[in-house]
Amino acid sequence: MTEMTNFQREISRLLPNIKLLFNEPMAKHTSFRIGGPAEVMAFPENADQLAEILKVSTVLDIKPAIIGAGTNILAPDAGLPGLTVCIKDNLSAVEMVDDTHIRASAGATMTKTAVFAANAGLSGLEFAHGIPGSVGGGVYMNAGAYGGEIKDVFTSAEVMTYDGELRTYTADEMAFSYRHSRLEEQPGIVLSAVFALTPKPADQIRGYMQELAAKRKASQPLDKPSAGSAFKRPVGGYAAALIDQAGLKGYRVGGAAISEKHAGFAVNLGDATAEDVKTLLRQVSQKVYEESGIRLEPEVRIW
Repeated sequence: MTEMTNFQREISRLLPNIKLLFNEPMAKHTSFRIGGPAEVMAFPENADQLAEILKVSTVLDIKPAIIGAGTNILAPDAGLPGLTVCIKDNLSAVEMVDDTHIRASAGATMTKTAVFAANAGLSGLEFAHGIPGSVGGGVYMNAGAYGGEIKDVFTSAEVMTYDGELRTYTADEMAFSYRHSRLEEQPGIVLSAVFALTPKPADQIRGYMQELAAKRKASQPLDKPSAGSAFKRPVGGYAAALIDQAGLKGYRVGGAAISEKHAGFAVNLGDATAEDVKTLLRQVSQKVYEESGIRLEPEVRIW
């Protein structure tokens, strides 16, 4: 057994009632299946435990890394020192607020939330059905697909600051834009979000979600680990088209490659490292720039 670090011993002493894992592989918690060990990973069961973790983090003068479903993260090969907080699974409730609004906790998956809405006969989250991330991550980055975005149905979010304070942000206060929210500049942890939806027959909602699922299956490399779209949509074009036009489908660096099926995806062929993926993204961006004059920016969050 590996000897505990001083930090692991200290965090165990200060957080005796919270589930902690030591040297937990980040590869187990990211859709890329890439990433070395997190020195300490904490799993709060509720908002009170999260506040306790953040209080201890302040005392120790550290800023924890926050992870939900890990579907848009490239974790480092060397792992993460300090504290990583995983909110997926525990903070995952979805409930009705009234006849047209639902509240989803941050750890609930986008798919679970979309299915809940469909079963309630509420339309507006169909686009989210195939997005693999969590609600917290979706709100943080204004996730979207097939013409829909979180901002289209978002009403408010309960957010915990890194000082452990609770705040409620309206749609205007979240300052949503393409794959962006105010939380990028003013960090906070989404605890839950309320969505305003429209009544519609449940069978029609499910039918549309099935259509979108079929499109995804036909066009995306769902059989290989990835983090979804590798690059943001640039002004004046589409990342996948620009990559394809540059002849980069299948372009490979180590165990990472641009998908043969969809040029907008970087995939793990089985043994990719974070360095492989970072080099791949950097080289593809440069080659596309040389071909088109358009610089692609990663949508993947590189930790």
